[in-house]
Amino acid sequence: MGILNVTPDSFSDGGRFADHALAAAHGTALARAGAAVIDVGGESTRPGYTPVADEEQIRRTVPAIAILRQETDALISIDTTRSAVAEAALAAGADLVNDTSALQEDAGLADVIAASGCQVVLMHRFAPPRSAADRGPALAEIRDALAARVEFAQRRGIAQDRIVVDPGIGFGTRADDVPAILAHIEDLRSLGCPLLVGPSRKSFLQPLTEKPVGERAFGTAAAVAALTLAGVELLRVHDVAAMLDVVRVAAAIRNARQ
Repeated sequence: MGILNVTPDSFSDGGRFADHALAAAHGTALARAGAAVIDVGGESTRPGYTPVADEEQIRRTVPAIAILRQETDALISIDTTRSAVAEAALAAGADLVNDTSALQEDAGLADVIAASGCQVVLMHRFAPPRSAADRGPALAEIRDALAARVEFAQRRGIAQDRIVVDPGIGFGTRADDVPAILAHIEDLRSLGCPLLVGPSRKSFLQPLTEKPVGERAFGTAAAVAALTLAGVELLRVHDVAAMLDVVRVAAAIRNARQ
């Protein structure tokens, strides 16, 4: 899954693709580099982000999605928590919804997804963020919370085979939570859904590598390799071509082991 942020304030590439044509060109380049999914977002979800109105998210994302739909056969994901944004994006050609609130922020989003028949990513977030006082294993809390959200989605008419789950690396987790989450990611298999993980350039890499955001490609690659060896189906990344090489080699090793 290639990341396409059409925002002025994303933590890694904010402002680079605010122009619709530039955004679509970058999305097309990600697809040509090997991305199976292009994830288009019009609201930064970095720590301390400022919420963006539905109309502004639509203005930022929908024209780029419409161009992308004409230029590529890759799946297009709309990264939003809002039902109006999802509805407009799906009408413009998006194929799935990536919801970082797991259907908790907007009560109408589940209805939009159920009516469209599209797939949805349910991502976990710790709100409030975990603190030094939280000593229990983060992944156990994530698993239990996602199980409840999967059940909720099914009650609202979304079939289980249309649900993907994401543990939400960096969304309220502590840096020292993340290695344990990645090491035991198979624990989420009990949910019965494909997995998506987004380790790309995230802040947990800083204390491990002592590198700023723009120099975390090798740290990201290590996480991508570990997740591929664990069989994770979707990896949300910025550097698609480089990470695809990592995936191919790690997958070959995994398959040989099997």
